[in-house]
Amino acid sequence: MKPYILSLGAGLLIGVIYSLIDVRSPAPPIVALIGLAGILAGEQIVPLAKRLIDTPAITRSEPRP
Repeated sequence: MKPYILSLGAGLLIGVIYSLIDVRSPAPPIVALIGLAGILAGEQIVPLAKRLIDTPAITRSEPRP
C-alpha cells in the first residue's frame, strides 16, 4: 500500500508545481491514462501466459459413471 500512497503523493506534488508555474501536463490526461492502462495490461499478460503454459492439464484417471 505504501508505494501507491507515495505515487499518489508524488503525482499530486507535480500537479501542484505545474499549477504554480502555469504549465499544462505534457500529455492529455485521457491519452496518458489509456497508455498507462496498456502498460499495466502488458505487464500482466506475459506472467499469465507463462502460468497457463506451465500448468499441467487436469486429467481423470477413473472413467465417469
